Amino acid sequence: MDEAVPRRRTRIQAEKREVILGAALEVFSAHGFRGATIDQIAEAAGMSKPNLLYYFRRKEDIHTALIQRLLDTWLAPLREMDAAGDPVTELRSYIRRKLEMARDFPRESRLFANEILQGAPRIMPLLEGELKDLVDEKVVVLRGWMRAGRIARTDPWHLIFAIWATTQHYADFDVQVRAVLGPDRGGDGRFEDAARFLEQLFVNGLKPGG
Repeated sequence: MDEAVPRRRTRIQAEKREVILGAALEVFSAHGFRGATIDQIAEAAGMSKPNLLYYFRRKEDIHTALIQRLLDTWLAPLREMDAAGDPVTELRSYIRRKLEMARDFPRESRLFANEILQGAPRIMPLLEGELKDLVDEKVVVLRGWMRAGRIARTDPWHLIFAIWATTQHYADFDVQVRAVLGPDRGGDGRFEDAARFLEQLFVNGLKPGG
C-alpha cells in the first residue's frame, strides 16, 4: 500500500478552490489579513464555513495560496526583461506590463500592499528569497547595459523600485487617481496616459549622457 501518493483533485474540487480563492481575494484586499475572517470568506464564496474548511484548514492557508499565486503573476513582467534585447524597448515593455497589471489586477496589488504594510510577516521568506534573487539577476542585466553605454549609469535597484512605485500607484491609489483626474480623464484612457508619461520619464532619464 502506497500512502505517499497524494489523491488528485477532481474538477469539482478544483472549481471550488477557485471560488474560495476568488472570494478570499476580495475579502483580504478589502480588509487585510487581520481584518478578514473565515466567515466573511465563506459568505463571499456562497458556501458554509464547514464546507470551506474542507478545502482549506485555516485562513493562513488561503492567504498563502493567494500570495504564492500573486508572486508568480507579479514577477512575470520582470522575468521577461531580456538581456539580449534593446534596453529602451525592454524597459518600455516592462513599464507597460506593470501598468497592465495595475489595471487588470488591482485587488491582487492591494493584497500585496496590505501584507507589506504589516511588515510582511507571512511572506518574508519569499521576499528575501525568490523576489530578491530575481531582482539581483535583473540588476546584473541593467549594469551590463550601463557598462556598454546603452543607458545612463544609475542605481539599478532604485530604478526597479521607482518603476514599481509609479506603476503600482495606479492600482493601490486608483480611487485617488480617478478623483483627481475627474470624469473627463479618469476613464480607462488614464492607463494609456500614464504609460506614455512613464515611458517619457524613464526613457529620457536613462538616455546615455543625459
